[in-house]
Amino acid sequence: MATIDECRAALDRLSDNLARAGGDVRGAAALDRSLSCHVTDLDHTFAGRLEKGRIRVDGVAAGPPAGKADIRLAMTGDDLVALVAGELNFARAWASGRVRLEAGLRDLLRLKKLL
Repeated sequence: MATIDECRAALDRLSDNLARAGGDVRGAAALDRSLSCHVTDLDHTFAGRLEKGRIRVDGVAAGPPAGKADIRLAMTGDDLVALVAGELNFARAWASGRVRLEAGLRDLLRLKKLL
């Protein structure tokens, strides 16, 4: 089971990957939206923002998200680490219910370029 520190490191790595991306991925990541990632098996939520092509984590708290972020992710810690490492395909994980992604329709259409 992934730890909170490993999950935080994965989010930092994802942020770095987005910042280095080009083309459609860079455009899709250029949103300015609040973001939450609930790590279900650890029952902790990372909260922050997706801005200027990076993920800024502002904090982590026990339990589900306290508020409703514009973009909401939920998955196990192991799945988060595997997704960022490229060992788990996001589209398949989302389709099978291993990963939950909730956002407005316009944001979902932009985010699908990241898949």
